[in-house]
Amino acid sequence: MKQYRDHYFKRAKKDNYPARSVYKLQELNKRFNLFSKGQNVMDLGAAPGSWTLYAAKMVGEEGRVLGVDIQSTDTVFPENATFLQADVFEDSPELLAAMDKQLPYDLIISDMAPRTTGVKFTDQANSLELCERARDIVPSRLKHGGHFIVKIFEGPDVKEYTDSLRKMFSKVKSFKPKSSRQESKEIFIVGLGFLGGEG
Repeated sequence: MKQYRDHYFKRAKKDNYPARSVYKLQELNKRFNLFSKGQNVMDLGAAPGSWTLYAAKMVGEEGRVLGVDIQSTDTVFPENATFLQADVFEDSPELLAAMDKQLPYDLIISDMAPRTTGVKFTDQANSLELCERARDIVPSRLKHGGHFIVKIFEGPDVKEYTDSLRKMFSKVKSFKPKSSRQESKEIFIVGLGFLGGEG
């Protein structure tokens, strides 16, 4: 297990990414073909910045990426990516101005996770709440036909959450990347082809 963890950790260092989580997004993209040149992307829970960096690389110079997190980061981002330290659920004037520059988004990605307590039920409930709040951003921010990725901790409420996305997207899939730690309870829910409206 230690070798398994070290592989992705070392690879991230070598590839100049601040965290191993980049390989999860890479796998998601390989499986679902999420990115293309020129897209507008919003990254929720972006710190330390690996997903934002990868997204910026995938959308190219014509694309734009907005990464938002309540935590700060020292990561240096390219010109087509903006990182904002803010609570994405609080609609501050600065955040709204940054978002409005890029509306609507082709892709909203969320690697948000709660601070874990070690209590399985509590962690699952807190993860679900973040996922619900990420979903609630979609109708006013995501363009028709756009895609949505969200990380959730496995638990009894995942099915109900997934079903709520089925009303909003043409297809909804769940996926566990190989680069997730085997003991991790995280999975990713992918909404493809936003149908528009309030769902």
